[in-house]
Amino acid sequence: MPKKKQEKKLAKATAAQAIGKAILGLVSEVPTSHEAQSPTPHERAREIQIAGALRAAGVSGALALPPGPFALLTILPDLGAVWKLQAQMVADIAAAYGKTAKLSQEQMLYCLFRHAAAQAFRDVTLRVGERLVFRPATMRVLQKLGERVGVKLTQRVIAKSVAKWLPVVGAVGVGAYAYYDTTQVGATAIELFEQDFEITSAEP
Repeated sequence: MPKKKQEKKLAKATAAQAIGKAILGLVSEVPTSHEAQSPTPHERAREIQIAGALRAAGVSGALALPPGPFALLTILPDLGAVWKLQAQMVADIAAAYGKTAKLSQEQMLYCLFRHAAAQAFRDVTLRVGERLVFRPATMRVLQKLGERVGVKLTQRVIAKSVAKWLPVVGAVGVGAYAYYDTTQVGATAIELFEQDFEITSAEP
């Protein structure tokens, strides 16, 4: 295998592991929400979703991705900033529905990353009829989940990194993508908290 291909392969694997670790660190504590339960939770959740998407677009659009495969590792702080905004948005949406007590690591991971890596959640979720059931995840399962999501996110970051060679267009494009991505996170959270999902006691 040519040296350049080996370097790229190593860079992708290293980036995926680092992203997976960052994801587990992100959800180790569910954010506290000061949002009150709303008499019209769907409408309030949509307001929270849009506000969160606008904030994420502003943060992400101001950041730059340097060229080169190993430079992927330098974007973790930037991704982390957007993820924190999204995690708070999920916590606020849960609070608007009066379901803060049902928001744990598994539900936070599901809301944040299901739209990007749906297959990665097969070890912690299953559907029984119309009902979504969450199984409590061991640390091993959470680590595996983080790695799977990390691989998917690394592929997406690499695919979009070419835009950063054009600074102005790139910043607009990345900001627009952050808006879209955060909107998807909000949509997953709204869909989840509008239903009466279950949490089982059996480990996967």
